[in-house]
Amino acid sequence: MKKNILITGVAGFIGFSLCKELLKDKNKRIIGIDNLNSYYSIKLKKSRLNVLRKKNDFSFFKVDLINQKKLKSLFERYKFEKVYNLAAQAGVRYSYINPQSYCNSNIIGFNNLLHLIKEYNVPEFFFASSSSVYGDSKPYPKNEKSKLYPSNIYSLSKLTNEKIAETFSRSIKTKIIGLRFFSIYGEWGRPDMMILKYLLASKFNKPFELFNYGNHYRDFTYINDAVNLVLNINSKLLKSNFEIFNICSSRPIKITKVLDIINSFNIKTKIIQKPLHSADVLKTYGSNNKILKHVKYYKFTRYKDAVKNTVKWFLSNSKFF
Repeated sequence: MKKNILITGVAGFIGFSLCKELLKDKNKRIIGIDNLNSYYSIKLKKSRLNVLRKKNDFSFFKVDLINQKKLKSLFERYKFEKVYNLAAQAGVRYSYINPQSYCNSNIIGFNNLLHLIKEYNVPEFFFASSSSVYGDSKPYPKNEKSKLYPSNIYSLSKLTNEKIAETFSRSIKTKIIGLRFFSIYGEWGRPDMMILKYLLASKFNKPFELFNYGNHYRDFTYINDAVNLVLNINSKLLKSNFEIFNICSSRPIKITKVLDIINSFNIKTKIIQKPLHSADVLKTYGSNNKILKHVKYYKFTRYKDAVKNTVKWFLSNSKFF
């Protein structure tokens, strides 16, 4: 009998990529939900869904996490073995423009989901947190016990998720695993993140704003590595009902080095040098010691190869944007 798995935010970058990998297992049936909001290209989100819909073991429902009635109907219809919550209002800078959307999706919607997980006794619950909960403070690298300094609505909403989940874990048997993702990039990526933004600027012959004059370091983590790390977490080996893992390469890279790789494909556009943006942190750098100790061994993709894979995918699929 196939195991039912729920993925929220399935039309998003990480949700789609995780779903695509899970569908390789013929013993699993994936139920995907998404509200298909217009924060970034709906065309891209629908293109991702078209890929998933080719699989027999995938079903999609347009559902927003704040709609508890619709959400509950799915829990009544399917007995979920696992829930991956990857639905969230993303984007640090956008949180300065529309803070209410972060409260609705990232806090109210998350709380709705947890109540249903408790009510229907779901064995495992994974949810996306973010490296942004660490803020912009030393020392580096950041581990799961480092002090947290959320500096905007987005990062505060992610930390709130962690606190709510930890509270729930004390009264339910569900294994709850929080995933602090660090600068995920790769094929089918988000157009509001640096690599795709640069590629799109070149495609449409628009200038690219390079904040802090390119003096940022990011713990870039390739999507394939992020997905494989998540799927290799074995909840049965966890000592407590609540755990947090950094999902990162632990190899911070100056962003201008990434741009150099992209430029090697003869992709260039006008760069506008700008000072540090108030929403940005200077550096992200996480420790992956905990996750590597848990999964025993993992060989990360070379960042040069991963960036090249991303560029090649974009050049063949720029019609999605």
